[in-house]
Order: sequence, then C-alpha cells, then structure tokens
Amino acid sequence: MTVPRELSTDECLALLSAGSVGRVAFCAADGPQIVPVNYVLDGESIVFRTSMYSVLGQHGWSSAVVAFEVDELDAATRSGRSVVVRGPAERMEDPDEVDSIAWTTDPSPWAGGLRRQYVRVRFSELTGRAVGDDTSAPEH
Repeated sequence: MTVPRELSTDECLALLSAGSVGRVAFCAADGPQIVPVNYVLDGESIVFRTSMYSVLGQHGWSSAVVAFEVDELDAATRSGRSVVVRGPAERMEDPDEVDSIAWTTDPSPWAGGLRRQYVRVRFSELTGRAVGDDTSAPEH
C-alpha cells in the first residue's frame, strides 16, 4: 500500500484543465446531492451548464458553497489522482460573460435537452491527492 501524496496547485489545475466531466456536491432542500456535469476550467473557477428545471437549476445559488470533484483513475494499477474544488457557486447572469464562455470554451453537455443555465464555481479551496504505485508528479 502506498501513502497518498498531496498534489501541487499546478498539478491540480492540470488535472482540471484536462478533464471534461466532474461532480458537483451541494445541499438541496431534501439533503445532500451529487450530480455529474460537463465543465470547463475558466481561470480560477469551474463553469458548467444545467437545465433550469433540474435539481441544479432549481437550487438557490445565492451564497451557496459547493464542492466539485474530478478524478483520474486506473483500476488496473490501483492508482489515480483526485482534485476537489470548494467555493461559492452562482448563476452566471451577465449576458456578455455567458457569451464569452459560450463562444470560446463552452462546457457542452453530453446529456440531451436544453441546458441554458450557466453556473460558475469560484475557487476558495483547491486540493488534490495522488495514490498508487507511481504517485510522482507527471513528466511534462
């Protein structure tokens, strides 16, 4: 068994920028929820889209703090890396800001249906861990 290694900020950002699917964890009226979303890294924040009628779309985002997780796992070698972002989440209401994301790095959802509500999760905490036979930093 190997000891987990903390990831540096640069390693965390590299894993976030390489991914496209993560999970948002938040507290809804009926209790904790975890929802997979397609996302993009935008500076020091995560942006994803959701339907206005989904559990995410109906969530009251004003001053909501959420967790967002991305993993890179290899079951064959029992190794992987995981990054967790914690921070305030808010609906993106500024049309210019939404247009800027939509025309550049749009987090295009895999699920069907209209997903026109953009949500931004700003970093207040960024942590990551690696575990497995080779927990050294990736070579660049």
